[in-house]
Amino acid sequence: MAPPPGQTPLPDWDGLKLRVRTLIASHRVMIFSKSYCPYCNKVKELFHSMRVEYYALELDVIDDGASIQQVLAELTNQRTVPNVFVNGTHIGGCDATYQAYQDGSLQKLLGDSNNTEPFEYDLIIIGGGSGGLACSKEAAALGKKVMVLDYVVPTPLGTSWGLGGTCVNVGCIPKKLMHQAALLGQALQDSRKYGWQYEEQVKHNWEIMVEAIQNYIGSLNWGYRVSLREKSVTYLNSYGEFVEPHKIKATNRKGQVTYHTAETFVLATGERPRYLGIPGDKEFCITSDDLFSLPYCPGKTLVVGASYVALECAGFLAGLGLDVTVMVRSILLRGFDQEMAEKVEQLEQGMPGRLKVTAKSTEGPEIFEGEYNTVLIAIGRDACTRNIGLETIGVKINEKNGKVPVNDEEQTNVPYVYAIGDILDGKLELTPVAIQAGRLLARRLYGGSSRKCDYINVPTTVFTPLEYGSCGFPEERAIEEYGKQNLEVYHSLFWPLEWTVPGRDNNTCYAKVICNKQDNNRVIGLHVLGPNAGEVTQGFAAAIKCGLTKELLDETIGIHPTCAEVFTTMDITKASGQDITQKGC
Repeated sequence: MAPPPGQTPLPDWDGLKLRVRTLIASHRVMIFSKSYCPYCNKVKELFHSMRVEYYALELDVIDDGASIQQVLAELTNQRTVPNVFVNGTHIGGCDATYQAYQDGSLQKLLGDSNNTEPFEYDLIIIGGGSGGLACSKEAAALGKKVMVLDYVVPTPLGTSWGLGGTCVNVGCIPKKLMHQAALLGQALQDSRKYGWQYEEQVKHNWEIMVEAIQNYIGSLNWGYRVSLREKSVTYLNSYGEFVEPHKIKATNRKGQVTYHTAETFVLATGERPRYLGIPGDKEFCITSDDLFSLPYCPGKTLVVGASYVALECAGFLAGLGLDVTVMVRSILLRGFDQEMAEKVEQLEQGMPGRLKVTAKSTEGPEIFEGEYNTVLIAIGRDACTRNIGLETIGVKINEKNGKVPVNDEEQTNVPYVYAIGDILDGKLELTPVAIQAGRLLARRLYGGSSRKCDYINVPTTVFTPLEYGSCGFPEERAIEEYGKQNLEVYHSLFWPLEWTVPGRDNNTCYAKVICNKQDNNRVIGLHVLGPNAGEVTQGFAAAIKCGLTKELLDETIGIHPTCAEVFTTMDITKASGQDITQKGC
């Protein structure tokens, strides 16, 4: 019987119930969904990552979607979407589906033999840097079976290294030691003013320095291998690549391949230096991956880039007495752009040889040509994520930079894959951050912890000849976050006492604290440019984590005479415009 004109016909409830039951019975995985629902999309991503086909009925795009949702509510007592069924069994919504995945009941319902077989490992970590090693040892200490895969793809010049990642081999450790070598050279110059007399001509021997540093790094590499063995962590010097969900291919230097499975994976692959993409860059130039083990003194050096790596390397090379030029986009060298370099040509082979660099000015039509013994490229780094099979298992990356988006628990869009360290999208690229994140991740996965890595108020230092340390917000970022009217910035120049006798420049060192006036003048940023800035910043970082205020700084008695005491005596604000130059130490 037809309904009266103008009235909506009543649903055929019996027909709808039959339709819903048929959909559930005829599909291995049936998802009742809505196209705009993020939780529905998350469930679909889960099944996609497991390579399990599903059928999704989008209730918001069909005429009787609301009626079907009402039938589902009567059938399952669940009124929300997604509403998931596996082989006829009702699973539930997004949280219930993920919980079933985590406890293995979802895999059992699917009846997939690949998933019901036991995994070879609880955890496989791809990358043997600081973060990966920390995570692996923590997970092993919590009783899990763990494997670490670490493989260093040689640079275009053939440089490679051992276990430990960038920091240990071609980053923080050798950088700081070469920085120290440069500081010792400055100290030698200063020493004459302090009464030290010596007749011998003082010169630096690059080969002796590199050998000593590489010997120390070698001892660290060995120590890491021993530590993994003691923790019963399996270590493979092999290149890891996903070939299917929960399965990875490992290829060693001889091309031998093995396959391994794990319940959970952690990506800790780090980054490698970027090249210019111009003729001669990979053939004739070096990067920081080559510099620290370079078997000969680089001689007259052009450093291309304005990154902290560029400035640190340029700083210690100059401190060792080399002729160093920095080519940057900004006003540091006025007019030359690292992305505008056109080519590098070899004029003469040798150790070092001679290179001709051609570049174009950014301020006019001028062409720059210069001859150098070494060209060091330091224009940034790329995440090592594009060739490890992430697309095979559906892990999403930021296509612009190759970095991996994660949630606040370092989990990727694929539930069993996590990521830590420099490859995280939008996170700090610092070794201690990777170590902390790795340890806390293992404790959350296997130790019942809920503590997450805190990416706020992380202290760091750039080890240029005059070190720069910081913790918290830069002033520009603080203004964006809080508004200039809500901030008070205190600052001061200072003269280290040890610089006075040799007559090194006064009013070069600088300190600044940024305070939030709306929160009891709490310190939200601290910056120092001066000797031992890293040591100074580390202590204040702990205080900032504890809620340091300007009043507490003022009440703190300084240690005299030190550089750090400047933070206990600052009373001039930037807003006042008063002179901050110092007449004495």
